[in-house]
Amino acid sequence: MALTMLNGLLIKDSSPPMLHQVSKTPQLDAFNYQSCFMQDLFAHFPEVLFIHRTYNPRGKVLYTFLVDGPQVQVEGPLARAVYFAIPTNEDARGLAQMFQVFKKFNPAWERVNTILVDPHFLLLPTLTVEFPTAEVLLSAFHICKFLQGKFYQLSLEQPVQRLLLTSLQSTMCSATAGNLRKLYTLLNSCIPPSRLPELHSHWLLNDRIWLAHRWRSRAQSSRYFQSLEVMARILSQFFGTTPFEKQGMAAVFRYMQQNPSDKAGLGLAERAQDNHTPSEASPENPNTEQLVEARIQHSLNAICTGPAAQLCLGELAVVQKSMHLIGSGSEKMNIQILEDTHNVQPQPPASCSCYFNQAFRLPCRHILAMLSARQQVLQPDMLQAQWPSGCATSLDSILGSKWSASLDKHLAVTLLTEEVGRLLQHCSEEEFERRYSTLRELADSWIGPYEQVQL
Repeated sequence: MALTMLNGLLIKDSSPPMLHQVSKTPQLDAFNYQSCFMQDLFAHFPEVLFIHRTYNPRGKVLYTFLVDGPQVQVEGPLARAVYFAIPTNEDARGLAQMFQVFKKFNPAWERVNTILVDPHFLLLPTLTVEFPTAEVLLSAFHICKFLQGKFYQLSLEQPVQRLLLTSLQSTMCSATAGNLRKLYTLLNSCIPPSRLPELHSHWLLNDRIWLAHRWRSRAQSSRYFQSLEVMARILSQFFGTTPFEKQGMAAVFRYMQQNPSDKAGLGLAERAQDNHTPSEASPENPNTEQLVEARIQHSLNAICTGPAAQLCLGELAVVQKSMHLIGSGSEKMNIQILEDTHNVQPQPPASCSCYFNQAFRLPCRHILAMLSARQQVLQPDMLQAQWPSGCATSLDSILGSKWSASLDKHLAVTLLTEEVGRLLQHCSEEEFERRYSTLRELADSWIGPYEQVQL
């Protein structure tokens, strides 16, 4: 089935591919694809080549080549793609074969001046041999993703993690030498010295890396990072979740076929039709996300009271219009919707650390983002006891009874107390005694002596 879909999509290309190789098994020993449009795009803008890698569960890796640089003005997450390849093996020989095929069909390769790669790309000598006149640099996007991942792995305190993520985002959008130096200093002050080498913070001081990115304005940088984030997410969703390479590539090509902003990159005819109906939604169907969100809306209306559904649908609207990053842990998931990070507890009844969920005990945008990412819908046991259909009457009564100044104060104090508690647990014995004494003095002066009130 996957073979039929993949070959069918390639045949429907209105700009016949210069190159495509497909084997007869669900797994691909090697795969190379480039349409005439892709070849023409690369021929016009060969100076900077961006390489992104996506792994699937079998360990096979999809190499996506994109054009980069000041002259490239095409829009769409995959509109800058000029080559797709899956090497036989990700070793020196396999990559050499892949690059040689690319060079054979793209004479403009000799004009490549810069190649941007991720920090985990280890076979740099192979790149140097195949592109002897090109300079190989780490890409700003991949450094940003690398540091983001490290910030989450280090299990830092929430205020510190939030500060680092915000500073990183701001610096990437204005990568001046001064801003990079400030971020470098911040890392040195916030990260434990024993863990600091893991972050390779010296990359921030390598001006050659940032010269390849610094020409962008703040607005251009923001759009650039967002576009690459969407590109990485699409490839991970369609190729990175299936062990069958053909099925994954068919999903990628179908996405490019059905999204006008990316259609030019694949060169597929506008008349090309998808043979699947909406009821056949699967991880490779680009409409899956919309279908999942529609099902979530239906489950909210079916399970919740009317006012509760109104509140949650407002949160879902934010999710639909926002980019969200999801990181999984053993028991909790970190959800970030272009705002502060919050902790979601998916076990029923689902809960989140954000104000909306704490105030109303209803599924917030973060819980709904988790459901959307998992392709799930709201279940009755995820609601608190007071919210199933038939338990409340009006939105006014909900707002009047649930959202109050006293609750606002209670949540603020609760969050502060939890933060102080976490800090006390991780400090030295001497520091603990000093801080505890300070808290004891405050408690004695505010609420009475220790004999009467236990702290």
